[in-house]
Formats: sequence, structure tokens, C-alpha cells
Amino acid sequence: MFARTPPPPYCAVIFSSVRTPGDAGYDAMAQRMAELAAQQPGYLGAESVRNAEGEGITVSYWTDEAAAAAWKRNAEHLQAQRLGRSQWYGRYELRIARVERAYGGGAD
Repeated sequence: MFARTPPPPYCAVIFSSVRTPGDAGYDAMAQRMAELAAQQPGYLGAESVRNAEGEGITVSYWTDEAAAAAWKRNAEHLQAQRLGRSQWYGRYELRIARVERAYGGGAD
């Protein structure tokens, strides 16, 4: 469930969204984007949740902002972004952050 990230610093891309009703190919594209992101240089992992009302958040982790920016420009990802804006998301926000500290606890 939790991404296994190295010691900071690294980059976090935080994507908050509200889905539109229906699937319209969303699940297949989300799966493809997860697979494709994992193949990108600098990708460290991701965490994602969505509630019954369609509100969700996905945080992807990258070695640095340049790696995250390269992912944003990936051709297949650009197509998914276009479909997201036109079909799948009623609203979204994207935030880029530098992780300076990270710690946790509990069982794996």
C-alpha cells in the first residue's frame, strides 16, 4: 500500500480529483498509466485512494522534479491527461512538493 521511498529529498506529485460518473475507459487507462509510470526513469512509487463519492488523491514519488516533469511530457500520459480533462474529472488539482523529511511507524 505505501510506496517504498529512499531517504529524502525527493519529489512528490500530488493529484487530487473528483471523478465524473461512469467508467468510460478510466479503469483501463489508470492501470496503464500506473504500469507506464513505473517504467519511467526516476519513478519511486505511488499511493492512491478514492472514496465512494469519487473524490480521490494519488501521490507519485520521483527522484527529482526533472523526472516528474519528464513523466508529465510522456506521449501516452499526455493523451490520458487530455481524456481526464474532457471525460473523467469534474475537478482536479495538481501540486508538486519536495519531500524534506519522511518517517513512519507500524507494521509493514
